[in-house]
Amino acid sequence: MASENAAALRVVHVIDDDEGLRESLAFLLRSAELEVRSFDSAKAFLDVLPDAALGCVITDVRMPDMSGIELLRRLKELKIGVPVIVITGHGDIALAVEAMKIGAADFFEKPFDDDLLVASVRAALRQRADQTKRGAERADIEHRISTLSPREKDVLAGLIEGRANKQIAFELGISPRTVEIYRANLMSKMQAGSLSDLVRMALLVQMPTSN
Repeated sequence: MASENAAALRVVHVIDDDEGLRESLAFLLRSAELEVRSFDSAKAFLDVLPDAALGCVITDVRMPDMSGIELLRRLKELKIGVPVIVITGHGDIALAVEAMKIGAADFFEKPFDDDLLVASVRAALRQRADQTKRGAERADIEHRISTLSPREKDVLAGLIEGRANKQIAFELGISPRTVEIYRANLMSKMQAGSLSDLVRMALLVQMPTSN
């Protein structure tokens, strides 16, 4: 299953109503050893979601029925964080800038440099892979935090604010030795190798601190 997910992260979804451009882009990307799936419209791509919500997207900004701009807005509404690279025609720079403001990862004006486009696609795929990895890590850390007792969470909140054991003990009304025990327990449950590792995990999930 993991290998299937990793393969899906390398898929490039090409969306353009121009069959010639679709075939040209597909040839270029496959020559760069990337998997390609082509769609003749933004609607056709949306119809296969969420299965296609991996990898990255290359879309023309001007298409009938649904433009690249409208596609970006729709993906944002659906909360699908797939990187989108926009292809624009001559004189469409204003649309390209609008696309970037909505969330496009990059844009290229026709005719574009093949090597630069492939480099942009690889960067977008790395971005997507990193997002997926961070999401899995965040879910794992949240699960570990859920196993902590209320008092262990109180000690963790103090630790990520940089407080010493004695200060945490005073604020919680317990002994420093008890804080040490809670600290050892939560380090074990969180699978943290050091205090810095523990703080990094807490910051990744944006765990609230104590007042």
